Amino acid sequence: MSEALAADSVASTLLASISVLLRRVQQVPLEGGLTMPERTALSHLERSGPTTSSALARDVQITAQAMGATLSALRERGLLERRPDPDDGRRVLLSVTDAGLQALKDKRNARVELITQALTGGAFTPEEMERLASVAPLLQRLAQHI
Repeated sequence: MSEALAADSVASTLLASISVLLRRVQQVPLEGGLTMPERTALSHLERSGPTTSSALARDVQITAQAMGATLSALRERGLLERRPDPDDGRRVLLSVTDAGLQALKDKRNARVELITQALTGGAFTPEEMERLASVAPLLQRLAQHI
């Protein structure tokens, strides 16, 4: 088997298995958690900093109307705040509140706990756990090179 074909096969297998893992983790409902659109909006604001509603909608590739509904729900729960843009008083900038940051942290912790339960539930041998642990840095490095 050629090196290019082997790399293509590895890439295909990795993409399929990682996609299934992510879908499963995202689909399991968590009590009192954020919806997927809410988490997407808050995560983007956390990473990128304050921005406008229209810029956020464009960045996450949804309509301004859909983003407006998501942002309203986040504001009502105190997870997002609006402030006048110091450079342009006509614009409003959105940013994550401390409560919003905590909600993101809680969601991430719940997802980690979900995976931890799967790893420790008897489906994996100690040797397999070691293999999974050794692969994690490689997956992170792969992501950095994409």
